[in-house]
Amino acid sequence: MIAERALEIGDAEGLDAVTIRRLAGDLGVTPMALYWHYKNKEQLLIGMADHLIGGFAPEPADERPWQEQLRDLTQGLVRTLRAHPCAKDVIEQIDAVEVPNFLAVWDLALGLARGAGFSAEESCLITKYLLQSAIAIADAPVHHQAGRSDEEVARLVRAKRLGLETLPAERYPHLVEMAGPLVGAISPEVYDTFGVDLVLAGIEALAAER
Repeated sequence: MIAERALEIGDAEGLDAVTIRRLAGDLGVTPMALYWHYKNKEQLLIGMADHLIGGFAPEPADERPWQEQLRDLTQGLVRTLRAHPCAKDVIEQIDAVEVPNFLAVWDLALGLARGAGFSAEESCLITKYLLQSAIAIADAPVHHQAGRSDEEVARLVRAKRLGLETLPAERYPHLVEMAGPLVGAISPEVYDTFGVDLVLAGIEALAAER
């Protein structure tokens, strides 16, 4: 309950607004009551990350091709991170090794990479790049929405699009032409699918060479 409320505040107002005192007031308890669970902001962020990733429960490795399992894992992680605009900031401020739910996802990804024929070193790199890609894919359409109304977001998008469309076309022809999709006029479904396809295609191509 504490971590869930902390994520709600972080999504709406940013992580600076997430404090033990604020949470205690929102939950109707004293700050000391929360210190029994989280002794400081660092531990609270770890708890937020664990609760966030806990919303995604990947299935244990099965007999399906590793490509299908890695795709399911990546897409599930993107969906989970997408649900919280503050997810990227939370993950960037914690040590992932201290987050049990993250360790479970990471261990599964490492096993799938090893099963695809990659070395231990390559598997480590693949899973790190995969996590970074999932965070980037999930964050891009929502990072500017935290703490803003739909109208404010729409104005921000229009301003960014206008800024690109009014660039000198003779110098930046492609930026001017594609101003719409560049500032976000792409459906989340297409955005996510293409992003995951792009990342996994690289992994599959390397695996085919092994």
